[in-house]
Amino acid sequence: MNPGEKDHISNREQIEWCDIWITKADSSNCKRVLLIGDSIVRSYFSQVNTILTDKFSCARLATSRCVFDPTFKNELKLVLDEFEFDIIHLNNGLHGWAYDEDCYRQGVADTIDFITHFTTSTLIWANTTPVWRKDIPGQLDQKTKRVQERNRIAMQICSNHDIPVNDLYTLVFKCPQYFSKDGVHFNEDGQNILGEQVARFILNKANMDKK
Repeated sequence: MNPGEKDHISNREQIEWCDIWITKADSSNCKRVLLIGDSIVRSYFSQVNTILTDKFSCARLATSRCVFDPTFKNELKLVLDEFEFDIIHLNNGLHGWAYDEDCYRQGVADTIDFITHFTTSTLIWANTTPVWRKDIPGQLDQKTKRVQERNRIAMQICSNHDIPVNDLYTLVFKCPQYFSKDGVHFNEDGQNILGEQVARFILNKANMDKK
């Protein structure tokens, strides 16, 4: 066991998971988009894939790993070793609560550095969505304060690297009706709203890169 590995194990969740989904994996002649995130990304992936299907082959890396967890980079490398992506849409912020925001800052910076040096992909950062209380409808959970701070940290880093930010937080901040009863995940309407925004942002960025 490497030094520090015990610390990461103690900071992990009871159940950790990873879901990799690649469309048109048997094709070598298509433009590709990779969506990186967690269960939120997994929930709106189908909508994005439907909208972009004529222009991009869509893939996802959905994981419970925080960017500071060393396994996150291993999962990321696994996908990037296999395929080249024109655009990577990246979010990470709703897991790894045992890591403080200094760790999160380092994790975001390291992840962006890794992607930009490992690939030629255009990178988009997506802000993390808020968390609502399960017991009091319409009231934000205390975790949302940490989400706001993590978003601030990520936006600062992205600004320093000229990386565009897809502000999904503001999109749904005043819309508790888009969330499921657990206050974290989204109902069908919310998934569609997010998927449409993500697809639109990717298309706009792709069109700008052509000019």
